[in-house]
Amino acid sequence: MSWEPVIGLEIHVQLKTRTKMFCRCPNGFGGEPNSQTCPVCLAHPGALPVPNRQAVEWTIRLGLALGCTIADTAVFARKNYFYPDSPKGYQISQYDQPLCIAGRFTVPGAERDVEVGITRAHLEEDAAKTIHVGGEGGRIVGAAHSNVDFNRGGTPLVEIVTEPDLRSADDAKRFLQLLRQTIIELGISDAEMEKGTLRADANVSVRKVGESAFRTRSELKNMNSFNFIARGIEAEVARQVEVWESGGEVIQQTYDFHAATGTLSPRRQKEEADDYRYFPEPDLVPVAPEPALVERIRAEVPEQPGSRLRRLAEPLGFDSAQVLVTGGLDDLWRRVVDAGGDPLESAKVLANQFVAAGVDPSAVDAGELAKLIDARRAIPRAAFTEALAASGEPGFSAERYLAEAAVTDMSELEPLVERILAANPDQVATYRGGKEGVLGFFVGQVMKETQGKADAKVVSELVREKLRA
Repeated sequence: MSWEPVIGLEIHVQLKTRTKMFCRCPNGFGGEPNSQTCPVCLAHPGALPVPNRQAVEWTIRLGLALGCTIADTAVFARKNYFYPDSPKGYQISQYDQPLCIAGRFTVPGAERDVEVGITRAHLEEDAAKTIHVGGEGGRIVGAAHSNVDFNRGGTPLVEIVTEPDLRSADDAKRFLQLLRQTIIELGISDAEMEKGTLRADANVSVRKVGESAFRTRSELKNMNSFNFIARGIEAEVARQVEVWESGGEVIQQTYDFHAATGTLSPRRQKEEADDYRYFPEPDLVPVAPEPALVERIRAEVPEQPGSRLRRLAEPLGFDSAQVLVTGGLDDLWRRVVDAGGDPLESAKVLANQFVAAGVDPSAVDAGELAKLIDARRAIPRAAFTEALAASGEPGFSAERYLAEAAVTDMSELEPLVERILAANPDQVATYRGGKEGVLGFFVGQVMKETQGKADAKVVSELVREKLRA
């Protein structure tokens, strides 16, 4: 019998409010270590927390985008654990009465949509940042010592917990990509994994197809890209299948995934909720959002990226539509099309070459980009790539690059091709002997002679024609 993965995700989203969750220290990335702290976030005796109203409203906004019910009353709780990144010895979080509950999030697919249940989205404070020195890849295993930067401690953090509804690593990756774009468009977080403003852990188990019960799960932590998360899930699924098929049993524990080697290493056995000894935070009153506030926020939630993806998939193809939407490029695509760009050609360029250029789409003059895309087959590839990279610069004009139109004039190319063939009789004989791979040599020689300005497709066809003569 075959096995199926059972995957649930825990996603932490750091909100970009001006100040921290329970104090008025600046909330920002990149400050000098331990420079953004105060008695409240350092847990000095007698310091009392005061909730950040903006963080509460933004959490409601996210919950509504996830299809959640907003609780009439949410209670902050103390999550007790001892670790150097928690100066209080506990984290202020939410437990049995979270702010957002029971949501649904749809991830459109090429063959099927994936419906992911949202168990909860609750508001809490982030821990400080522990920097492990001397270990492998900045991890605690093998580290010589650890430093703690309390700047991050107390930052507003939303934890999103999904139901175990995902059945493949690719589904998990696509869910996270669409969720990230949703968060960005809500304006509540930069959601950058490399900065830690978006972090995701994966709870993974396997079961035989047809089983309804869940088997023991493990948790993958410290993965800082969508590709690494997918690879980590695949590695853990393979490990668990091997354990079960060899007669063993999976132990509930956490693992690190090492992207360089594709291997997993165990960290510790996984805690349960009882281990944290949750109880209501005595220094904070319950949060009771007024219905009018919830409805006002609901009206501010924009159209979801998932609905735009579904709408664009039919005319553009699912893959192009997915890249455009999850990359935040579909608005630029619309502007380029409105400026006269061909819809399919523009989508293809934006979903492939433009993504690789790493340009801020909001800075691009859509009209100039439309001109560039329209003439791209007449521009040398190197020049076109350079133009895309420069398209976000102030005052960008396509005219400079259009002047570098590729050489396609047969009267100019034909004598050049004939001269190159005459100068390389051995390669000509090799080609005519059946080794057509040498065609690239001749095309390369022509491109060299024209300083890359010849149209490679035209040159290739012309060389073939001459060699068949």
